[in-house]
Amino acid sequence: GSHDSFSFYIDEASPVGPEQPETVQNFVSVFGTVAKKLMRKWLATQTMNFTSQLGAGIRYFDLRISTKPRDPDNELYFAHGLFSAKVKEGLEEINAFLTEHPKEVVFLDFNHFYGMQKYHHEKLVQMLKDTYGNKMCPAIFAHEVTLQYLWEKEHQVLVFYHSPVAVEVAFLWPGQMMPAPWANTTDPEKLIQFLQASITERRKKGSFFISQVVLTPKASTVVKGVASGLRETITERALPAMMEWVRTQKAGESGVNIITADFVELGDFISTVIKLNYALDGGEDDTT
Repeated sequence: GSHDSFSFYIDEASPVGPEQPETVQNFVSVFGTVAKKLMRKWLATQTMNFTSQLGAGIRYFDLRISTKPRDPDNELYFAHGLFSAKVKEGLEEINAFLTEHPKEVVFLDFNHFYGMQKYHHEKLVQMLKDTYGNKMCPAIFAHEVTLQYLWEKEHQVLVFYHSPVAVEVAFLWPGQMMPAPWANTTDPEKLIQFLQASITERRKKGSFFISQVVLTPKASTVVKGVASGLRETITERALPAMMEWVRTQKAGESGVNIITADFVELGDFISTVIKLNYALDGGEDDTT
C-alpha cells in the first residue's frame, strides 16, 4: 500500500487545506508561493501516479478527501495540506486499470474527510457507484473475502469509509474494518518498536490491518531540512532499517496484513512485501 496515495499531484497553486493549523495558514499568507513550494516538499509522499503505482504492484490506497473553500462547484479533491487532483479523475484512473485487469483487486481507504457536509458524502457515494458499479464488493465478514470469492462475483474494489455514512450503504466497509495505528515518530527505532507491538497485539479477528512503515516529521525536523524535503531528510535515510523490518515479517493471521510506505518506489519495498505472500504455508487457509 501507499501512504497519502494521491499526493504525487499536489497543486502549489491551490489554497491551503481547511485542516491546516492557523500557523500554517499565516505562513502561507505571508510567504505565498514560496511557502507552498516548501510545503510541497514535505506534503508529497509519493511520486508515482495511480496508474504507475498499480503497475508496480500497489493495491491499497490511502485517500483523504476535502472540499475547497468558496468553491461554487462543490467539487471533491484529494488533499494533504494542499489540494491534489479531483477525486473523480483519480477514481476513473484506477477503474481504467481494473477494467484492463479483471482479476486484480484494490482497497480504497477513505479515512479523512475535510469540510464535508452530508450532501458531499452523498456526492462521493454516487461517484463511487457511477465509476465502479458492480465491481464493488458489499461489506461482509473479512475472512470470507478470498480471491476466489471475488473472482466468482466479479468484484474488484473494497471501499473502506471512515464515517457513519458507511452504515447506510451496502458497498461501504466501516472504517473500523481497516485499522491503521500511527506511530507519529521521526525515530526509525521507535517506529519499529511500535510496529512490532501492534503486530503482537494484532488485529481483532475479522478485520484487515495496516502496518504504516512511515516516519512523521516534527516541526523542528521540517525547519532543519526545509529546502530538502521529506524524501531526502527522512525517508531515504531511514529506508535500510525499515526495509530490514519488512523483510523479517510473516504474512498471515498472526503477522502483517497490509504494509504502507512513503515513496513506494524506493529500494525494493514493493517486491519485498509481495514476496511475503509466497512464504505463507500452503496448507493454511488465511484469507485476509
